Amino acid sequence: MLVGFLDIAAGVFPRFRHSRMHRMAEVLPGSLGPFAAALSLSAGVLLLLLAHGLRRRKRRAWRAAVMLLPAGAMAEYVYRHSVIGVVISVALLLPLLRHRSEFAALPDPRSRWRALANFVLMGAGSLSLGLIIVSVHPHRLVGDPSVSDRIEHVLYGMVGFEGPVDYTGNTSWTVGFSLGALGLLTAVTTIYLALRPEHPAARLTDADEARLRVLLDKHGDRDSLGHFALRRDKAVVFSPSGKAAVTYRVVSGVMLASGDPIGDVEAWPGAIERFMDEARAHSWTPAVMGCSETGGEVWTRETGLDALELGDEAVVDVVDFSLSGRAMRNVRQMVKRIERAGYETRVRRIRDLGEGELERIRRAAENWRGTDTERGFSMALGRIGDPADGDCLIATAHRIDGASRSASGRAADGRADDETGPYGDLKAVLHFVPWGTDGISLDLMRRDRSADPGMNELLIVAALQAAPKLGIRHVSLNFAMFRSALARGEKIGAGPVLRAWRGLLVFLSRWFQIESLYKFNAKFQPRWEPRFVVYASSRDLPRIGLAAMQAEGFVNFALPRFLRRTARSPRPCAHGLADRGMGAASGA
Repeated sequence: MLVGFLDIAAGVFPRFRHSRMHRMAEVLPGSLGPFAAALSLSAGVLLLLLAHGLRRRKRRAWRAAVMLLPAGAMAEYVYRHSVIGVVISVALLLPLLRHRSEFAALPDPRSRWRALANFVLMGAGSLSLGLIIVSVHPHRLVGDPSVSDRIEHVLYGMVGFEGPVDYTGNTSWTVGFSLGALGLLTAVTTIYLALRPEHPAARLTDADEARLRVLLDKHGDRDSLGHFALRRDKAVVFSPSGKAAVTYRVVSGVMLASGDPIGDVEAWPGAIERFMDEARAHSWTPAVMGCSETGGEVWTRETGLDALELGDEAVVDVVDFSLSGRAMRNVRQMVKRIERAGYETRVRRIRDLGEGELERIRRAAENWRGTDTERGFSMALGRIGDPADGDCLIATAHRIDGASRSASGRAADGRADDETGPYGDLKAVLHFVPWGTDGISLDLMRRDRSADPGMNELLIVAALQAAPKLGIRHVSLNFAMFRSALARGEKIGAGPVLRAWRGLLVFLSRWFQIESLYKFNAKFQPRWEPRFVVYASSRDLPRIGLAAMQAEGFVNFALPRFLRRTARSPRPCAHGLADRGMGAASGA
């Protein structure tokens, strides 16, 4: 990493290439002289990537270092006659060879082919673009170089050297810088794909889903987020006994679990151990988002990880809910105003809806989504109306009076005619997943942007009022991040640090729903259940936060289409074959 930074400095700052510090650093393996700025910059970036792979104990990074160090020692002796450089290279090589067993993180077998495809395609594209760059200054060319000379100039320029083509004025420097940038881009993307951590295409198999449903039937009332483990873009590891499981997704090298483990608490340690074994085998960073206090205690006790309070979950006990009283005045007035405007609500189980109405609801929810990508990971199921989710609850709001817009008006704003069902014009949808046998958790909130304000409040109240008839005793609403800081920071007597922290959260609420979700949940007078993030080291928190934002759909780093992983049957994890064998045996 040190040599990588030195090479980058040599490529960016001309004065550094001639400084005494750089001349002293040239004895280090991998450092380059002042003859090629672009090559020095490329080598520096690649060495930083290699250092990152070694730090994460990637086997492929170890192989690359073991090959590069002898080559560097030979170059030091042949070209620079530097004995010190040879000694340093050997001194670094010996501990790598001695501790080779430490570099056992499993690579992704498909990444090498994507790296090769990237090198070929990016190289061809860079060569073509480089030929254009070389040829777009005909009036500044010295002589009339042939096509082969121009190709040779591009190839030399991509590695930081001057080629046979010459220009008048400063054009030569501009062309050389552009070609070096193309070479750097090709090299960096290729090495990144070759050394990056494995990102399996997570998919919950039918067999794994069936086993998880059995566990949820027995222990689903323990965690309100349990049903979200059935997202089909998650992978799963089971305890040796099969009585507990942890579901996860790998995002940017972070093995991200959500909620508590599924199943019997006594079997949680076995599932957690399998989870940590899988993280170590692939050199992933383990993390858990949104676990309960009990879950956090088990995770930290069994793994030595740390826990940090992330926020609070709003839970409403149905028996205590009432619209009467001063505290509920705003919600009560809003609900009555919307009802007078001609809206009606219906609360039903998914199994009680016909396929035609379900399709109308799915289409409306898709049309009303405010982002291009579906958001949600820890508290989102990612589907509506699946036959296997018959216990899910759906609340719908309909405009039933003559104020409903005509079919022509709906067509004008892109709405389909079949969004008007037998109960009126569909205006809003809330979807809840089961929480054991007597609870539900809010999954999805969608509404027509042209509908009157307060649709979500109307449907939550409707669900709470219908809950006793459906055997529901408690309802989990949204998760409010940093709720305690927001609540304490606005009280009299709050200290300057707490007020400053609350001010930062309010500022961030312009882009993320932090304060607005807290205030929305607080309308229904819930009890607050703390939720935690579990992590290995404080230096991992920024990385875990970014991975969580990617998983939740707030940040999207999409690769070019030809580099994206296609959907395939997932490769079984280190414990997958044993788990499936055990499941088959128990089933027999």
